[in-house]
Amino acid sequence: MSALTVAAIAFGVIFIAELPDKTALASLLLGTRFRASYVFCGIAAAFAVHVVLAIAAGSLLALLPHRWVEGIVAVLFLAGAAVILRHKVEEDGDEDEDEAMKAPADQSFWKVAGSGFMLILVAEFGDLTQIMTANLAARYNNPLAVGLGAVLALWAVAGIGIVGGQALMKRVPLPLITKIAAAVMVVMAGFSLYEAIAG
Repeated sequence: MSALTVAAIAFGVIFIAELPDKTALASLLLGTRFRASYVFCGIAAAFAVHVVLAIAAGSLLALLPHRWVEGIVAVLFLAGAAVILRHKVEEDGDEDEDEAMKAPADQSFWKVAGSGFMLILVAEFGDLTQIMTANLAARYNNPLAVGLGAVLALWAVAGIGIVGGQALMKRVPLPLITKIAAAVMVVMAGFSLYEAIAG
């Protein structure tokens, strides 16, 4: 499979999975309070850190025998689908998130970008999309292509959240986005399970 195809698959899977996530809403809220370019820089840096960590974990998984990796990936994708379907959208954010998103007294680039970076770094650690990125890296054994697709997808969702998240959520029902993300993961789990059994 070509690197471009792997990057496209990673982009599509991560993009759909990240849309209903709380960080898309956090991006929207930060974008309404601060200068959008400053917010995006902080969020983009945090997502890049998460993708590097996920790719490292996925590369370690790739050292295991192929059938084991496919079996593990299938189970993790199914677990991810279950998590997405059980996820409830909270209308009122957690108090910790509200505290993290309060406007700093200093509206400089470093303060605003730092606030966005820290919020996403903490909120996304061990998140579903980070686990999915590790799974994709293990499955396709092309860390650069998976990393590129994943980081571009996360940046795209952050950009949508900052610039036009409110309009998207009004036009596309969140339950539909959630069901699509879960269905994609079930399909990916099916492919992985087939390859684990077929060898």
